[in-house]
Amino acid sequence: MGLREQVTEDMKAAMRAKETVKLGTIRLLLAEIKRKEVDERIEVTDEQTVAIVEKMIKQRKDSISQFEAGGRADLADIEKAELAFLVGYMPAGLSDEEVAAEVAAAVAASGAAGPQDMGKVMAIVKPKLAGRADMTVVSALVKKALSPA
Repeated sequence: MGLREQVTEDMKAAMRAKETVKLGTIRLLLAEIKRKEVDERIEVTDEQTVAIVEKMIKQRKDSISQFEAGGRADLADIEKAELAFLVGYMPAGLSDEEVAAEVAAAVAASGAAGPQDMGKVMAIVKPKLAGRADMTVVSALVKKALSPA
């Protein structure tokens, strides 16, 4: 079963169980998937669905920090509940060692010599690690690997 089908099944289960927060989150996710399909006239793949979920997770994290800074714990709690649910759709994450190994392999494969070659390395690493590692951490590792010692 594909990821989209899993989301649809989860929506049906949430409806039956009358889980309103879960149902609302799933509907938002399905709306984003549908929007992408209509805008680009494509059928969304599992990889694209993961990218959509990743974007929604980032939005929730930003919202949580903004709500907490504004003293709105009630709204932050709602966002945290949505975030916890969305994380369940992400593929299993990689360990720090696995990410570091991928970065080292990409640096070697690209022949990168310095910080100016960061784009080349990221172009190799991003497709392999998208959805499985935090890209800000990956970017920092690449930058560290390319900086002169």
